[in-house]
Amino acid sequence: MRITIVTPDGELYNEEITSVIVSSNSNGEYGILKNHVPITSTIDTGYLKLEQDNLVYYVVIIGGLLESHNNVITVIAQDAFIGSSKEKAFDNLNQIRSSRIEDNKKRNIELTKAERELKKQIQATGAGSL
Repeated sequence: MRITIVTPDGELYNEEITSVIVSSNSNGEYGILKNHVPITSTIDTGYLKLEQDNLVYYVVIIGGLLESHNNVITVIAQDAFIGSSKEKAFDNLNQIRSSRIEDNKKRNIELTKAERELKKQIQATGAGSL
């Protein structure tokens, strides 16, 4: 079977696998093996356990859609993070989300400063008044 996982940032994973376990808060847990009947499912918050011969990977999924048809599994996710264990995948998710929050705080501060400066410039030049 082949699985492809994509996010808004692009393709995260595209490999042959032997099986996948899907775990989602809303849909519970189920497995997909070769020649599985077609399935479409949502993944609100959960993970995929990917088995590739003797290797096991975990992919945390936030806001995803999974489709399996003809031994091809496609996952489209808002966010997805890979780890060698479920805990490491969730740790990666938390680190990246913390970094994004900090970046957004910095952008908001810069935007507020730029707005203040623009207002000052408008007042100083008298622009906008008749």
